[in-house]
Formats: sequence, structure tokens, C-alpha cells
Amino acid sequence: MIPQQVLDDLRNSSRIVAVTHIHPDGDALGSLLAFASIMESLGKEVFCLLEEPVSHLYSFLPGQERLSWDFKEVRAFFEKTGEKVTGVSLDCGDAWRIGSNIYKEISAATPFVVIDHHASHKKFGNSSWVDEHRSSTGEMLYEIAEALSAEISWEAAYNLYVAIMTDTGSFRYENTSSRTMHIAAELLEKGVSAEDVAARIYDNYSPARLCLLQKCLGSVNLLENSQIAVMTLSREMLATTGALIDDVENFINIPRAVKPVKVAMFLKEGSGGQVSVSLRAKGEVDVSKIAGLFGGGGHHNAAGFQINGSTLEKAEALILKLLRKEL
Repeated sequence: MIPQQVLDDLRNSSRIVAVTHIHPDGDALGSLLAFASIMESLGKEVFCLLEEPVSHLYSFLPGQERLSWDFKEVRAFFEKTGEKVTGVSLDCGDAWRIGSNIYKEISAATPFVVIDHHASHKKFGNSSWVDEHRSSTGEMLYEIAEALSAEISWEAAYNLYVAIMTDTGSFRYENTSSRTMHIAAELLEKGVSAEDVAARIYDNYSPARLCLLQKCLGSVNLLENSQIAVMTLSREMLATTGALIDDVENFINIPRAVKPVKVAMFLKEGSGGQVSVSLRAKGEVDVSKIAGLFGGGGHHNAAGFQINGSTLEKAEALILKLLRKEL
């Protein structure tokens, strides 16, 4: 059930700054854009703030003219009339995941409302609705729109469908409930094309991305009787293929799909000794628990974190030691 305080804070707001997590995925961006559309239908003025431009993989999402990564613009929004500005965080399991630069810019927002579905959520904000049993933040926003008697336009429906579809792995993951499917059906009734969304999400490979996938698949190692799959991405792979870091989205789902694999790990080499780690599991292994040891988070079967001052080899050895204990 949606906490009454969350609904009251949204009803009583007139001007809103909405944010999501850094390196936003389909649920984060779809939710952010849909939220803006839903709130605007209620007469609210909404400013959507990101830390960086949208990935080319999501350039098809409607309503992107609402998005800004210009901190001067958000400062002007706060100063515009002197009215109170409400802050809203979407799909963010921890305050630090908003991004330190953005958090500074929106610190004056009050009240601060948090809407999230991560099992590893660390409480922040003045009022919050956190439900780890929901498939996605997009699903939660549909419920909020209904509770507020707000209009869900085609644009909002499209973005909500993208949010739900991507976070459920096209309705394949265990977080997909009968309510999830009912909401998805309602969004299709509003004119969203399932074929169009799927094509834009999955049939969008450039030649460079295909070459990068080939190299990443070539790096895969199956360990512990093929219960663990390890995939790596070096900076050299990106340089030689001409692909972008965003292009690796969903790569990890291929080794995860190998029948005996219980956990897939994807290690991505960054600059200055930083290694980004994505974990995907099937069944009993709780990868969010492992991510939490490194200050990260996520869900039971999908989590991520960063390790600083390391190498791909050192990070792999460290995480494998932890994963072996969970098998």
C-alpha cells in the first residue's frame, strides 16, 4: 500500500525536482520521464535532473526534452519564484546513488520523497514508498498515478512500459507478478506497441557493439562446474572496437542464460584502478548481499558495485572467493 504521506506530499507540491540514480537504466529513465508527464497532468511543474546525458541506447524514449544535466538550469528553477520545491528520487536505493553533485544541487528541496523497489534500499528522504516485491519503479508509479487520479498519456504509458519491461527482463524474472502483467496490459491498451519497444531495446546493435560483444564473450570463463560465469571488459576492448561503455548493457544476460550457471559476474575496467562489477543470479544466491559488502546494492538476483584501487584480475579473485561460499 502506498504510504499516505507520500501521496500527500505529491498532491501538495506545485514545483518538483525529480532525480534518479547515476548511469540510469530503462527503469530509471522510463520512470523519470513518466513521472514528469503524470505530475504535469495534475498541474505540477517538474524539472528532471540527470548527472550526464542520456545513453544512446535510450535515445528513443519520448519526452526527453524534459531532461537536463545543466546545474545552472536547476539553480534557476529553485530561484524562479521563491516557492517551496519538492524533491523526488526515483529508483534509487541509496542517497549516494543520486550522485554527489546532484545531491548538493537539490539539498534545498523539501519535502524529499523517495520511491524505490530495491531490496538493499538504505532509507533517506522525508517520506518514502519502498517495496522490494514490486517489479520496477515504473510499476509503482502506475499505482501512484491511479491513487492520484492522474492521467496516463500515451507518452507516460510508453515510458512506464519500457521501465517495467527492462527491469523484468521482458517479463521473465521472478519479480514479475500477476499485477505486473495486468499493468503492462493496461499500458498496451493505451496504444503502446510491445513490438516497437522490444525492437528499440533489443534490435539496436551497431557494428562496433557487435564486435565488442564478440570480445566480451571470448573472455567468458565457466568455473565451479559451470555454476559461475565470469565475463570481463578491458579498456583496450573498447578502444579497439570503437564501442561505448553503454554498449555493454545486457551483455551479462548471455552467460547468465547458460543452464548450469547460478551466478554471472561482469567486470568492467575503468580508469585509475576502478573496476565496476555487475552480478546476475538465478535462484538462491543473493547477490545484493555481496554487493552490500562493497557499498553497492540492488536486488536478490541483480546487483552492482565498484571496487577502487584494483585490477580486473584482483577484483575477480576477491569476488570469486565470496561467491564460492554462497553456492
